[in-house]
Amino acid sequence: MKLPISLEFFPTKTPEGTEKLRAVRQQLYALQPEFCSVTYGAGGSTQAGTFNAVSEILTEGVDAAAHFSCIGASRATVREQLAQLQSMKIRRLVALRGDLPSGYGAGGEFQYASDLIAFIRAETGDAFHIETACYPEVHPQAASPEADLRAFAAKVRAGANGAITQYFYNVDAYLRFVEDVKTAGLQVPVVPGIMPITSSTQLMRFSDTCGAEIPRWIRLRLQGFGDDVASIRAFGLDVVTQLCERLRAEGVPGIHFYTMNQSAATLEICKRLGW
Repeated sequence: MKLPISLEFFPTKTPEGTEKLRAVRQQLYALQPEFCSVTYGAGGSTQAGTFNAVSEILTEGVDAAAHFSCIGASRATVREQLAQLQSMKIRRLVALRGDLPSGYGAGGEFQYASDLIAFIRAETGDAFHIETACYPEVHPQAASPEADLRAFAAKVRAGANGAITQYFYNVDAYLRFVEDVKTAGLQVPVVPGIMPITSSTQLMRFSDTCGAEIPRWIRLRLQGFGDDVASIRAFGLDVVTQLCERLRAEGVPGIHFYTMNQSAATLEICKRLGW
């Protein structure tokens, strides 16, 4: 059975990168994604690139979601940005608190993503389908798993339609989180975010930053491969395919691939899954 698939990209910084990403998208459209999302830099630093990429994806005939963060923002600027998105016919958002660029203070009129979601609903009603983020292995800044679940519940009650998880390699953590969400009475789909493994150093760096756990056995196997890129990629394909197979068996509502603007690994994983 083929599950709904969504794909995440990040804005490019050069004309060459933009052309490469266009080619990558065309390759990945063979998977018939439900939508593609485009990330947002710290403090909204890539806003123009994000909105432009989302608009381009829409012209390519695929639904698209703009990441939209609020930290450091004012209500006036967010109101202007929402109007801009509506004028561009963008109807999906991934609403996040976001990170400030280094060297900046907290600032802004929004403290949490739930504040942003409530504001979007108050300003635009149901004009946007809103996804938000969640953390099966607990947000790195959360005081406790219970506090993290309360924060997630606040986002759902503010008006989020669904959630996409931080990537993970521990299916039990995801299943436990979904069970906790149901127990809390929250009726929203929680789509697992999947990060293909193509680079050991990149994965370690990202995971240390975002708090995603790399199981010890995976970390040791990756370290054992050293600089053997082919072995790392082959191992990564096996691990992530098996992860997706188990998630499919558990009846997840879809799969969201963090593509890192590459197509090969995601295409191969989906091919192995029969998608």
